Amino acid sequence: MRTVIQRVQHCSVTIDGEVKSKIGNGMLVLVGIEDRDTQEDIEWLCKKITNLRIFDDENGVMNRSVIESGGEIMVVSQFTLHASTKKGNRPSYIHASKPDIAIPMYEAFCEEMGLQLGKEVATGTFGADMKIELLNDGPVTILIDSQNKE
Repeated sequence: MRTVIQRVQHCSVTIDGEVKSKIGNGMLVLVGIEDRDTQEDIEWLCKKITNLRIFDDENGVMNRSVIESGGEIMVVSQFTLHASTKKGNRPSYIHASKPDIAIPMYEAFCEEMGLQLGKEVATGTFGADMKIELLNDGPVTILIDSQNKE
């Protein structure tokens, strides 16, 4: 499972011209799922993400988590995080899970993220053509892959 975490001042997801969800200060989490991902990956990632100390404390130092800062989280599925660009110029998405596997994993990820955060998370719609608008704060952008726990 691959994630891209962006610290945001605000973020929204629009589908067919209508805002589906929006958040204020917090994180946008893009998540890509592959067949080998498990519930253990979900739990590890959600705990890691909600405890990342990437929000400023009273001294302007990144020393607070999204939980400590009272921030929100938006989770959006993004199969293109598993793009393989090894051959040619057209990415292959062979490692990205198909919807029958990815949808339940995405839903479980969102549920676990809400449990770890202590409140409901905002989401996109799996498989929809989404327009995501955000103001990256910092900028702070972090990649985390559950298959590469450095």
